[in-house]
Amino acid sequence: MGQSATPIWNVQNPVRTFGPDGAARPGTVNSGPAVLDAVRLFRLRMDQPDLSKLRIDRSVAPVRRRRTRRWIILGVVALAVFGGAAWYAMQPRVAAVQTTAVVTTWPSQQFVVLNATGYVVAQRKAAISSKATGRLEWLGVAEGSRVKAGEVLARLDNRDVVAQAQSAESTVGAARASVDQSRVEEQNAQTELKRTQDLLAKGFISQSALDTAKARADRAAAGVANARASLAAAEASARNAQVSVDYTLIRAPFDGVILSKSANVGDMVTPFSNAADSKGAVVTMADMSTLEVEADVSESSLSKVKVDQPAEIVLDALPDARFRGRISRMVPTVDRAKATVMTKVKFDAIDPRILPEMSAKVSFLSQEVGAEQQKPLTAVNPDAMAQRDGRSVVFVIRDGKAMAVPVTPGIKVGDLTAIAGDVKTGDKVVLKPGADLASGALVKVAPK
Repeated sequence: MGQSATPIWNVQNPVRTFGPDGAARPGTVNSGPAVLDAVRLFRLRMDQPDLSKLRIDRSVAPVRRRRTRRWIILGVVALAVFGGAAWYAMQPRVAAVQTTAVVTTWPSQQFVVLNATGYVVAQRKAAISSKATGRLEWLGVAEGSRVKAGEVLARLDNRDVVAQAQSAESTVGAARASVDQSRVEEQNAQTELKRTQDLLAKGFISQSALDTAKARADRAAAGVANARASLAAAEASARNAQVSVDYTLIRAPFDGVILSKSANVGDMVTPFSNAADSKGAVVTMADMSTLEVEADVSESSLSKVKVDQPAEIVLDALPDARFRGRISRMVPTVDRAKATVMTKVKFDAIDPRILPEMSAKVSFLSQEVGAEQQKPLTAVNPDAMAQRDGRSVVFVIRDGKAMAVPVTPGIKVGDLTAIAGDVKTGDKVVLKPGADLASGALVKVAPK
């Protein structure tokens, strides 16, 4: 079939045709350069493909990509969920439990009727000072020194009073010599008087001679009495001077222990410490055999205590020791501010570790307790014990696991039960363990 000619419109040639090869058909008009340009343009259009038809339709591709991405995400999520569920199913179960602690208790605590707090004090305590005023010359004790009654603890500068005492002693010596002289004169006068009386009896002398002899004897006797009185006065002065010397020597008034010292060598010591930079007491001491506990008892609880009632004393400094005691006396007045009564509790036996001013807890007991009842016991809440294979056990928590530890139950001490076994004070044990709890099970402490 023949192909129709493609018309090319031109202003100059309104009608002209060309064949498929671009050559002008017969009968057409060739218009020169314009026709050649049209031919070239036609060929160029025939040789180049229509690239507009090769464009991608982007209205469909994004939808496909979103669907693909959604399925990938859903697959990953499903894989994570099923994998996590499988991993969780394979993990061991952790049981939530309540715990209680293993504690140390004493059988004597079951007899407690009232508790009180107080401090250890010495019934006999003194701040030792001097009645004299002077500079401290020597101090022979330190804190903790044990001293005997009458022992010299310190000495003041006493050279002046020592000199006065020596002068008084010299006066005493002179008075004694005067007494001796007066006695000799008295003896001589008595001898002369007797001789005169004998001569008068024989008529060899007159009566006046006898009177003279008697007067001399009387004067001699009076001289002896005067000398003795002077000796007594001198001895009193000597004692007074010696007392002044003794005032410069600070002595222990009783057996005890030095608690503290308030002055050092070189300090001025005065009885009332009125002068500037002067000291009153030199040392403070206490009789450690008179230690006791002063405890405040509420006036509302006075009916529970009485004099000579047994008590148990625990010192904060010695928590593992229990000391027996009893109420020695109660101060017969009430502290209005605190509404308490001061109660004095003495120790049955003084331990050398007990020191004044230690804080103490006093348990007033309903009956006497012995040494066996003051021995510590390991105890636990009875709800922590369970039966496994016919034995009593407690589940001790160690490294996040409940380990069954066989124990032997003992006596009841209040709300606790004494136990013996491989447990110690402070161990955490499972409270009310279930029948399905096995040794080695993983546990965690449930919040209360």
